[in-house]
Amino acid sequence: MFLRKAGTVIVAICVVLWWLSAYPTTPEPSAATALRTEASMTADADAAANLTTLADEIAGRHAIAQSFAGRLGRTVQPVFAPLGLDWQLTVGVVTSFAAREVFVSTLAVLVAGTDNVDDAGVLQRIRTIRRDDGTLVLTPRTAASLLVFYVLAMQCLPTLPVTARETGHWGWAFLQLGYMSALAYAAALLVYSGLGLAGVT
Repeated sequence: MFLRKAGTVIVAICVVLWWLSAYPTTPEPSAATALRTEASMTADADAAANLTTLADEIAGRHAIAQSFAGRLGRTVQPVFAPLGLDWQLTVGVVTSFAAREVFVSTLAVLVAGTDNVDDAGVLQRIRTIRRDDGTLVLTPRTAASLLVFYVLAMQCLPTLPVTARETGHWGWAFLQLGYMSALAYAAALLVYSGLGLAGVT
């Protein structure tokens, strides 16, 4: 029963997120177009392949950033910036309030987009996703912040009606969501700041 209900929620969120990350379609950035032009004029096959791969990466990042999911992440990201999260991780955290298992699925959708990538390829892309400034998103410091947040946060909104029914009042349910989210945020901020002071990147 749990697997069926949880699986239904996760699949539904992934489908919606895929649509949000795929639309609206945008023209390819000039940097990617220039690299493709350079690749077509290069005699060295390996160099041309590398240029094409780089162009694909630039075009993919641009498409995701300009998608509805990217815009949502950039809008909410300032709230989570003190925890070291960029807009991609922010989208994952926001969607995972429905169910924490959705976080990994969200990142998989964001990094794969409309590409046909196997599980190993998706995992490698998640490991190497980068911020707008080119730095890695998942550093030890950011990973520790995320882990602490997920240990303490209530990433399961379907729990709210259960709490309300058991306590007889919706106020307790929202109090539960509020204090657990605040506690998770404060603890993650403390860990992220503390590791920064210790020189951990």
